[in-house]
Amino acid sequence: MYELKASPEPAGEGPRPAHVAIIMDGNGRWAESRGLPRLAGHKRGADRVREIVESCPELGITHLTLFAFSTENWKRPAAEVQGLFRLFRRYIKKEGARLVAEGAKVRFIGGRERLEADLQALMGGLEAQTVGNDRLHLTVAINYGGRDEILRATRRIAEAVRAGRMAAEDVTPETIEAHLDTAGLPDPDLILRTSGEFRVSGFLPWQSAYSEFAFVDARWPDFTAEMFAAQVRGFGRRERRFGAVAG
Repeated sequence: MYELKASPEPAGEGPRPAHVAIIMDGNGRWAESRGLPRLAGHKRGADRVREIVESCPELGITHLTLFAFSTENWKRPAAEVQGLFRLFRRYIKKEGARLVAEGAKVRFIGGRERLEADLQALMGGLEAQTVGNDRLHLTVAINYGGRDEILRATRRIAEAVRAGRMAAEDVTPETIEAHLDTAGLPDPDLILRTSGEFRVSGFLPWQSAYSEFAFVDARWPDFTAEMFAAQVRGFGRRERRFGAVAG
């Protein structure tokens, strides 16, 4: 059972991030380095998700966003892609009741039209079951790409302008934000990527304009709650000026 604990006040530290987003990278390479099938790494990575989710409230994190499957991941071998979607189904069925009981609100972002109908139904069902929860806002990006998200948002705005529901000159940054998959969510304070890669792979490009970034060497199956907590504590030592001059 998840144990989402109350958030303690940080002692002698700077502010902690309220919203952390994670690129969970390195599952396949973790497995290959051990002579295992790549899917074994993804299974181990799914288990790691539970540990990180459980640790969020006591670290003061109210929003957690996880990059689970990108629009580019369809290029992987078909067997691996199919295996990943089996894992997604299993995770929703296995962990859904726990997330409901512990007050987590689940939201999926990304284009759903390419996903199989039963998976879409599972995703929608979990969102509906947790819609009233607010102890932790858990967002999972599946078939997500930042450019694709902005493209879809732009098309919706263009259609509204064409239909006369909106004037072109009235389109503002807030208008775009309201049409993104993440509408209503705060921008991430901290974005983490595991496995030692120094890129964001199209993850939340609009939302990350003023996010802090951390790139860690550990592959996702080895990324423990203790490592996560260390990154959260390190956030408080960063100076965030948002374009202004420090006072």
